[in-house]
Amino acid sequence: MDARLPISQTVARVNGVALHRPGEALDAESLHERACTELLRQEAIRLGLLPASALTLSPEPDQALQDILSSLLEQQVHSPSADLQACQRHYQAHPARYTQGQKLQLRHVLFAVTPGVDVQALSRLAEQALFEIKQSPDQFAAIAAQRSNCPSGARGGDLGWLTPQDCAPELIQALFQTPAGLLPVGLHPRLIHSRYGLHIVQVLEREEGRLQPFEAVHERIATQLNLQSRARALNQYLMLLAGRAQIEGVTLAAAATALVQ
Repeated sequence: MDARLPISQTVARVNGVALHRPGEALDAESLHERACTELLRQEAIRLGLLPASALTLSPEPDQALQDILSSLLEQQVHSPSADLQACQRHYQAHPARYTQGQKLQLRHVLFAVTPGVDVQALSRLAEQALFEIKQSPDQFAAIAAQRSNCPSGARGGDLGWLTPQDCAPELIQALFQTPAGLLPVGLHPRLIHSRYGLHIVQVLEREEGRLQPFEAVHERIATQLNLQSRARALNQYLMLLAGRAQIEGVTLAAAATALVQ
């Protein structure tokens, strides 16, 4: 379901406790968050961290409730810390993430995805333009000027030199963190998808950058892996609570038994 659309008027409940009033419209993300909070509140009651109550409507979490739920999670959710070997494996598997000074000089043709646009039709237009450029590479600038939805079209699609810090996350992945590292010089043979739309990309020059030594990034890697481990453990705990609960009107992933990280 599109998270921006109103949810059905059916009242969602966790073990009989309503998550919203009848007729109150919530988006999917807000409803999911309320369901998770209510699961935790009821678990805190079961464990004696909150007094029992006969509420029929899930309360808005005030600071006192948030503090109690935080204590509950500290007591009940345990996640392994990343050791030296795990950090080294991550470092060796993702060298592009820890390389400084990477730069690409490139140009592109952007087919922007805007509200209401027919994405399939737009994709066909982009594929046709890519085919034309493959057949006549010297037409790149002209096609960018005529068809690109980016202001760079006036410069033949030229974006100049870009670093990862200049790009959205999905473009960082596509341009700087491919299995082979940076994109090679030349026309990329496929469309690149981003939050902005569909891109035809040509790399004009590139600078590989320098891989930082493991010692310089060890602490950052450990923090990142520990945050990921904690997030997995929290998700698994919520799945376990959902597996023991009666859930109505909202979909939560559930597990009957504890999962192994």
